[in-house]
Amino acid sequence: MRERLQRFMWGRYGNDNLNQVLLAFAFVCLIISFFGGGVFYILATIVMGGAYYRMFSRNISRRSWENQQFLRHKMKVKGFFSRKKKELAQRRVYHIYRCPNCRQKIRIPRGKGRIAISCRKCGNEFVKKS
Repeated sequence: MRERLQRFMWGRYGNDNLNQVLLAFAFVCLIISFFGGGVFYILATIVMGGAYYRMFSRNISRRSWENQQFLRHKMKVKGFFSRKKKELAQRRVYHIYRCPNCRQKIRIPRGKGRIAISCRKCGNEFVKKS
């Protein structure tokens, strides 16, 4: 049985990150459809069909390109949230100001009183409390 499956999948794309996300989304839609959402059942069926189409496709270059696009967008979102998490962690130790001239972010240690801050990007100088 295992050999048959391996022979069947020979030359086909298989599973990737985009398929895993699509199948997880279809599963969530199926769970929601049990509570009375008929539209979610149809949506889950369509998404699951698309995921299996991608999995059994012989157009490997196209499926790989789709997965690369998905990963690129995923990394943008993941990077955004990791930057926000890092900023929140730094707010305990630092004040983060923006230069009024060029809008560059400037990080100043807390507890230094009123200090003159000079922007490294444009050279503008302004006074803030740290």
